Amino acid sequence: MTSPSDLRHRLTLQEVQRVSDGAGGATTSWADVAEVWAQATPVGGSEGIEAGRLAGKRAYEIVLRYRDGVRPAMRFVFGTRVFEILTAVDVGERRRWLRCLCEERDL
Repeated sequence: MTSPSDLRHRLTLQEVQRVSDGAGGATTSWADVAEVWAQATPVGGSEGIEAGRLAGKRAYEIVLRYRDGVRPAMRFVFGTRVFEILTAVDVGERRRWLRCLCEERDL
């Protein structure tokens, strides 16, 4: 189980925002929601062809203190690295820890 001393990575939680472009359309951008302390652990990886080139994907388990509203449409940012949230689970349904399965992609 995770202990508070394991939360060594300072991550930025972001969500997509749609912003009106003033001409009837909208653009999307990422907006910061919060900075959180978390434990990021690699759990696997794979390769595949994306846009005609070989691209790597790495799976990470990111554990943080429970936070309402974290969902798969969000992502974590750590420096120049981006972790897309695939799922978020309330560990033991006790609202104490949140375990997110994430994917880091080559950009």
